[in-house]
Amino acid sequence: MRKGTKIYLTGVVQGVGFRPFLHRLAKKYRIVGYVRNTSRGVVIFAEGDADSIEQFLNAIRTEAPPLAQIKSIEVKWVAPFGYDKFTIEESFEQKEKEVIPPPDVSVCELCIKEMLDPKDRRYRYPFINCTNCGPRLTIIKKLPYDRPNTTMDEFEMCPECEEEYKNIEDRRYHAQPIACPRCGPKIIFYEDGQYKEDEEALRALIEYLRKGEIVAVKGIGGFHLLCDAKNEEGVTRLRKFKERGNKPMAVISLGLRRVEEFAYVNETEKELLLSPARPIVLLRKKVPFPLADSIAPYNNYIGVMLPYSPLHFLILYELDKFGVKALVDTSGNLKSQPLIYENGEAIKNLSKITKYILLHNRKIYIRCDDSVAKVIANKPVILRRARGYVPLPIKLKKRGKPILGCGGELKNTFCIVKDDLAFLSQHIGDMENYDVARF
Repeated sequence: MRKGTKIYLTGVVQGVGFRPFLHRLAKKYRIVGYVRNTSRGVVIFAEGDADSIEQFLNAIRTEAPPLAQIKSIEVKWVAPFGYDKFTIEESFEQKEKEVIPPPDVSVCELCIKEMLDPKDRRYRYPFINCTNCGPRLTIIKKLPYDRPNTTMDEFEMCPECEEEYKNIEDRRYHAQPIACPRCGPKIIFYEDGQYKEDEEALRALIEYLRKGEIVAVKGIGGFHLLCDAKNEEGVTRLRKFKERGNKPMAVISLGLRRVEEFAYVNETEKELLLSPARPIVLLRKKVPFPLADSIAPYNNYIGVMLPYSPLHFLILYELDKFGVKALVDTSGNLKSQPLIYENGEAIKNLSKITKYILLHNRKIYIRCDDSVAKVIANKPVILRRARGYVPLPIKLKKRGKPILGCGGELKNTFCIVKDDLAFLSQHIGDMENYDVARF
C-alpha cells in the first residue's frame, strides 16, 4: 500500500549537493514526489511503500553528503497525492529563514584532475567546481541557495553546462556555481591601465612572480598579496608596504611534499592542511629555514596553507615548474583597513603596493579572510575562524534566549545565539577604522 510523507530538514542542507543526493536516493528506493529548497531548509514529499520510505529516511540520516550537517528531521505522514516520478521543484522563499548557508570549501581532487587533463573541456579553467567543492558563502546574496540568488546570476549557462546541471548522473547535477571557459567567469591581468585575459593573464602573473615582484590576486573571499617566499628582497618590500612590523606572514604551497621541505608536519597537521576548510596551519620551521627569514622573523613557527581555489592551484602548479616552491600569501588590504574584495577598489588602493593585479569578473558578495589554526596536544585549535568554517554554528550545551555579542575593539568577531546554536562571524579585524566598523 502506497504511503505519503512530508519531510522537513534544517541545518546545512543547501549548497552541499543535498537535492541531487535525495534525487538519487529516491531513484534507488523507488520513491516518487519532490524535493524543494526553502528559506527554512529543505522540504521533501515522498511517496512509496512503507519499507521503501523507511529505507529512504534511514539513508538520509546515515548517507548525507560529507559537507552536509542536518540539524533536525521532522517527518509527517500524509495522504499520497499520486505522483509518478521524483523531481526537484523550484525553490520557495519564506519570510522566516532558518537554513544555514554553507561555507566556502576547497577545490576537490576530481576537479583538479579534470583541470589538468588536456582532453577535458575545463582544462586549465580557474573557476572549475562541482557539487562537492567551490565558493558558497562569499557568493550568496540571499536564501534559498540557488544560482539566481548568487553572484553567478550574471553568467548564463552554455548548453554543455546546462546539460550537466540537469543530468542526475552527473557530478555537477544542480551545482549552482557551475561554469566553464565558454560561459563562466574569466581572469583579467591589470598592469598600468592595460588588461590581459585568460592564459595571457596567467602567463603575465607567473612571469612577474618569478622575477620576485609583488602581485595582488583576487581569490574566493577577497584579494591577496603574493610574492616568492624565497626572495628576501621581495618579502621585505611587501612587509614594508603593509607596515607589518615583525608580525608573521603566511605562505601557500602546492602540496605536502613541498611544505615538508621547510616545515615539520605531523599526521594531525596534515589532516588539517588537507581538510575542505584549508585553513592556515601554524607549523614548526625546519632549521636551517630555506625560505626568507623576514616571512616570520623571531618566530619558530610559520603559517602554511595549501591551495583551496583552482586559481591558486594553477598559479602554484605553474610556478613549481620553475622551482618556486612557496609564495608569501597575505591579506590584500592597507593597514587597519578591511580586506579588499572589489575590482575597482583593488585597482585604486592596491596599486599603492603593486602595479600587477590579477582580477576576475565573478563578484564577491561577502568578504571573508583566511582561517588560522594550530595543533595543540594533538588536537586542532582554531585561532582565527573565517573561510571554510563560517557560518557553520557552534553547538551549545543548552538552549537560551537570543543573544548578540558584538565583540571587542581588537581582532573583532561578533556572535549571534539562537536556541542552542552560536553563529560566529568571520574574522573582522581591529575596529579603529571606519571602513572596518561599517563592514
